[in-house]
Amino acid sequence: MRIMGIDPGLANTGYGIIDSVGQKSRLVAAGDVVTRAEDPLPQRLQTIHDRLAAVIREWSPEVVAVETLFFCTNVRTAIAVAQARGVALLATAGSGIPVAEYSPLEIKLAIAGSGKATKEQMQKMVRAILALAELPKTSHTADALAVALCHAHSQHFRNLVTKSLGRKVSKQR
Repeated sequence: MRIMGIDPGLANTGYGIIDSVGQKSRLVAAGDVVTRAEDPLPQRLQTIHDRLAAVIREWSPEVVAVETLFFCTNVRTAIAVAQARGVALLATAGSGIPVAEYSPLEIKLAIAGSGKATKEQMQKMVRAILALAELPKTSHTADALAVALCHAHSQHFRNLVTKSLGRKVSKQR
């Protein structure tokens, strides 16, 4: 399964694409969409939309996983992230690809085993899980790959449960 993970942000939106089969995942592509603070907001949002839509067209993911908003004490930051997240969702909606959403806590638990994992710990775990030669270039890229890996692990678990329940049902007949 090809999965695209997105870590939304107005200044920097990370994306990562992995191929996942069973418990094995490999990096396909990853990067950041960077916008300039001096550009008007509509132009920055357009840049995020257009770049993510181009990545989706180029790599044809089967599903997109996006990080949900977290509680933020800075309202201005929360609004900016929410706007970038909305544009990311819009880019995927145009392609008809299903979207899965995960909270930062779910992602940290799935990747590092702790909801209190630091950015550094997450980068190191992403590197280890994907057997990368070096850490992802930015924390945004690492976070996007972590979202994709979270979905891969969640999907693998769902498949195991479904398979297990199917076997139990067939044995009872």
